[in-house]
Amino acid sequence: MRSLFIAAALLLAAPSARAQTVTVEHPWARATAERVETGAVYATLTAGTADRLTGASTPVAAQVQLHEVIQDNAIMRMRELAGGIALDPGKPVTLAPGGYHLMLIGLKQPLKPGESFPLTLTFATEPPVTVTVTVNAAGAHMH
Repeated sequence: MRSLFIAAALLLAAPSARAQTVTVEHPWARATAERVETGAVYATLTAGTADRLTGASTPVAAQVQLHEVIQDNAIMRMRELAGGIALDPGKPVTLAPGGYHLMLIGLKQPLKPGESFPLTLTFATEPPVTVTVTVNAAGAHMH
């Protein structure tokens, strides 16, 4: 009886055996100038099951928004994606300049080349994922 109780207690106390199914590769940001209050983060996300990137947070900015750059009547415009970004199983989604990206709003200090900072991504079904974002030179295109 005692061994049954111990086994039940261990099962209840054990962390979930569910594996993380969203991978985040090469998270990076461009360096920003002094007094600039916005920045952007880029990366490649791949989900093992259907999911949706719904948000993000970081201690270096007051807010993080999911954005997309679109062409509207020959004018490039940036818009917030309130509904998030769909992640299809096994299909990488690239957050890159000129497309999807995570907009850092209210930067608390400039992003300097060679530095890094934590970023936590939230999803519709998967648990949050925290990654380390590397800051590249201001003119960087990809990691």
